[in-house]
Amino acid sequence: MHDLNGDAAAPVVASADPVRFDGRVAIVTGAGTGLGREYALMLAARGAKVVINDTGRSMDGVHGEAGAAAGAVVEAILAAGGQAIACEESVADPAGVQRMIDLALTRWNRLDILVNNAGILRTAPLADMALADVEAMIAVHLMGTLYCTRAALPAMRKQGYGRIVLTTSGVGMRGLPQFSIYAAAKSAMIGLMESVRLETEGQGVTINAIAPSAITRMSSHVIPPDIAVHMKSSLVAPMVAWLASERCTDSGAIINAGGGNFRRLAIYQGRGVQFDPVEPVSPEMIATNWAAIADMSDARPFAGTLPGLAPNLRKLGRL
Repeated sequence: MHDLNGDAAAPVVASADPVRFDGRVAIVTGAGTGLGREYALMLAARGAKVVINDTGRSMDGVHGEAGAAAGAVVEAILAAGGQAIACEESVADPAGVQRMIDLALTRWNRLDILVNNAGILRTAPLADMALADVEAMIAVHLMGTLYCTRAALPAMRKQGYGRIVLTTSGVGMRGLPQFSIYAAAKSAMIGLMESVRLETEGQGVTINAIAPSAITRMSSHVIPPDIAVHMKSSLVAPMVAWLASERCTDSGAIINAGGGNFRRLAIYQGRGVQFDPVEPVSPEMIATNWAAIADMSDARPFAGTLPGLAPNLRKLGRL
């Protein structure tokens, strides 16, 4: 079996016991359409009580009917026998975010799951993008995720349990013309995730990131039609459900999900070159050794700057 990139995929193993969310309370931002809607529907179908957060605005975050999108998802969940409430607050408003958290706690007395999915899209080459558009994108994608995660953590820590899912993107790692601000905000999710992971170790709280690939309002113009037919949002939702589940105890994972393919992504480092730090280093020395510095043939997972430096200094007898 090969994935959509033509790479050989691992064999599929038979399904395990059902993943359930009975008694759990979840917030899904941007849950009125697309990926967020699928996440919310799956969590609710498996027993979670879900706050459906969506402002009802268009893809650029400007136009739309407040409450319409969130209300429709709530109606679908209630019709199926689940439990859900709508929330129209903007994730870009910290006071509104706190009201959303309080809504979940007031209604259901706990908060177990936060899926940060809300986003808007405005595209242009970086030099041509209006500053107002830059600020709007950062406000929703980056600050919105920060506000929601920050506001959710106290309740999760108090109860000794929580599952947080951030949304990053392949665009954030590889870039795309006219997507510079979107890419910058999505790449920021990795640093946020890793720091919160360290801050919550041993507290029963995990934080992971999904890099979804699916046909949505944001992606319909960048995915080729022959591939798009396989890129349903419903094929991403199972991974978000897994990351949000009690049985998933991993923290700090970046998972690419799309078209039925799931794979972990990671940041790697090359072997590099170690100069003696007590001697001067010149640009000419860099030039002479550039090929070895840039070589990734012996790459290994990046564990941080100091963990990589210390062994080399010990070998030189500097530690």
